[in-house]
Amino acid sequence: MSKISLKHPRAESLHIRERLVEGFRYGLVVAEGLAAHGRGEAFDYIIGEKTTEQAKKAAEAAVAMLLLAKRPVISVNGNVAALVPREVVRLVDLVGGKLEVNLFHGSVAREIKIEEYLRKHGAKEVFGTNRKFSTKIDEIHSDRRKVDKRGIAAADVVLVPLEDGDRTEALKKLGKKVVAIDLNPMSRTARAADITVVDNVVRALPLMVGIAKKLLLWDRAKLHKTVDGFDNTKNLEAMTELISKGLAKTR
Repeated sequence: MSKISLKHPRAESLHIRERLVEGFRYGLVVAEGLAAHGRGEAFDYIIGEKTTEQAKKAAEAAVAMLLLAKRPVISVNGNVAALVPREVVRLVDLVGGKLEVNLFHGSVAREIKIEEYLRKHGAKEVFGTNRKFSTKIDEIHSDRRKVDKRGIAAADVVLVPLEDGDRTEALKKLGKKVVAIDLNPMSRTARAADITVVDNVVRALPLMVGIAKKLLLWDRAKLHKTVDGFDNTKNLEAMTELISKGLAKTR
């Protein structure tokens, strides 16, 4: 890994890039994943590369929804595995859910690499790599149509960090609740999801882990009140306005 000076004004961003490159070399990330990260990074730059108060509210509602779920599942792709493996494993343990590897550009070799990497970081069970339990979502036309019967196929709530819009829309049509982490509040993913945390996944996942520890002490009535009081349309409007103001400052 390249040595990056802590004095560099974009040090954290450069460290994130390095982790993705390492993930690419290890076989977790594909070239397309590097390009997708760059798109999100542009939005992150505009919001100041920090978690907003609005994102914190969305994260709390998201965790509440996961805790209320009967069968919560966190979907993991190569970028998520490379960037936040410990955090995603910790969150799924806290909410009593399952992890499933699900890839837009799928291959058996990469699925197994990601499973091994998640287990290396504490995962006890990882779905999505055993063809014996594989089924398909017909409405999806990418490799992501393949899901695990015990995981996403059976889930009532699915957390989809770094997602594409097609699958979010398909999951909604199947009657599932979807929580998204997406830096673009105007994307199909963000708009189709029930709750969208507009933040960088490297900040959102650790934040959600901390929130989960707190919300585990809440009763179900309080969790329901948090979810029911959250309006994702207003959430996205607030984040879009924040981005517009961020752009205005550069003029």
